[in-house]
Amino acid sequence: MSPEAIVQRQLDAYNRHDLAAFVATYAEDAELYRVPATTPALKGRQALGEFYRDHRFNLPALHAELVHRTVLGDKVIDHERITGLGDGVVEAVAAYVVRDGLIRSAWMFAPQ
Repeated sequence: MSPEAIVQRQLDAYNRHDLAAFVATYAEDAELYRVPATTPALKGRQALGEFYRDHRFNLPALHAELVHRTVLGDKVIDHERITGLGDGVVEAVAAYVVRDGLIRSAWMFAPQ
């Protein structure tokens, strides 16, 4: 499966709030960064699952709309519009590194 297909599978699971399918797209030792931090905000599939279970998938209106996607080898960069986190829309960019069919790292960029 291509890196783009893996990231799309992850986005689809996110929008269904399907935690098992969502975390299955990540490597066991995946790291998630919130730029500008240089240390991971979340490390490992278990920590990722616990965070998304407790702080994202418990929000019934949570939804990410893909605005634009760029693929460069094993890197996939998505510009998303996220609703359901609170009032209004959140614009975000996520850059994923996909290897051996799993997301190895994800870098999350917010406007501020």
